[in-house]
Amino acid sequence: MASEIELVEVTKRYPGVATPAVESVSLTVPAGETVVLVGPSGCGKTTTMRMINRLIEPTSGRITIDGRDTRSLDPDRLRRGIGYAIQQAGLFPHLTVGQNVGAVPRLLGWSRTRVAERVDGMLDLVGLDPAAFRDRYPRQLSGGQQQRVGVARALAADPPVLLMDEPFGAVDPITRGNLQDELLRLQAELRKTIVFVTHDFDEAVKVGDRIAVLGPRSAVLQYDTPEAILANPADETVAGFVGAGASLKQLRLRRVREVELGRALTASVDDEPAEVGRRLAEAGRAHALLLDARERPVSWVRAADPRQRRPVGGSVTLQSTLQDALEAILTEGGTAVVTGARGEYVGVVEMDAVIDTVRKLRDDRAEVTR
Repeated sequence: MASEIELVEVTKRYPGVATPAVESVSLTVPAGETVVLVGPSGCGKTTTMRMINRLIEPTSGRITIDGRDTRSLDPDRLRRGIGYAIQQAGLFPHLTVGQNVGAVPRLLGWSRTRVAERVDGMLDLVGLDPAAFRDRYPRQLSGGQQQRVGVARALAADPPVLLMDEPFGAVDPITRGNLQDELLRLQAELRKTIVFVTHDFDEAVKVGDRIAVLGPRSAVLQYDTPEAILANPADETVAGFVGAGASLKQLRLRRVREVELGRALTASVDDEPAEVGRRLAEAGRAHALLLDARERPVSWVRAADPRQRRPVGGSVTLQSTLQDALEAILTEGGTAVVTGARGEYVGVVEMDAVIDTVRKLRDDRAEVTR
């Protein structure tokens, strides 16, 4: 179940500061959608988001969740009903992964058995094997794994609202793309109301159902779908966020699942090189993709020398954008491997599919212009 959030003339003033940090912001976040607040550093986007769960108290105005004024609720009770994920995960270092994920359910008085079941279910949901990760400490995890645990913790009590403050800003670009894909997969399954803060417009286009482009003091410069903002920026400031290459950015609006996938010749990592070479020769193929016992892609081999294995570098998921796919294709030399929800091989996407999509987008824009 998701909840609608409404901000009405919300302002935040700090004592001794003449200019408000946030001034008269009005915004409606539809239930079950992801709304991204994007803007330059210092514009007030994080302050705006934190006023929703009253980590920062508004000076004036009204914020409601499903019509209930948040000021009428006990702050602790309000926050326990809202998931919160931040940059660098914000995990408790002295608690195990399982204890971190189960923190809010325990505060809500869930039984030990119910908490344990929920912890394992949430870890599995974000792609972490409970048996392998439940008893580890945050310091024993990679940055991407920590962020996944942070998302699992934010969702553990099944809140209708999830606030995300630059949650993927502290990881490398490849991991960041994977985490964005994971968020899209989870949202397609769970349909929470998500308010997501970022300064990265490309990220906003990828993950948002709607984008609020904010100026100084969180002034809403444009609030619309990614498609509408890319096609028709409201003013020069918004156009500056969109940047050059708007047509190419349209690839962030198209998902890998929307194009026809190709099929690589596959074999097991345990197959003998001679057998793989024979199959390649029979099929007239130049390359084969080796999969592990769980059908996950591991490496490529060439017909010219099946004994030499090249690790799969860039892969994408069905939730990835075609811009992600294009980057992976360029990294991999012409073909990007596509994986499913649990990392299993589902196909490949090739340059021709991306080029065909670019041509169609170009033709569609030309038709609209005429």
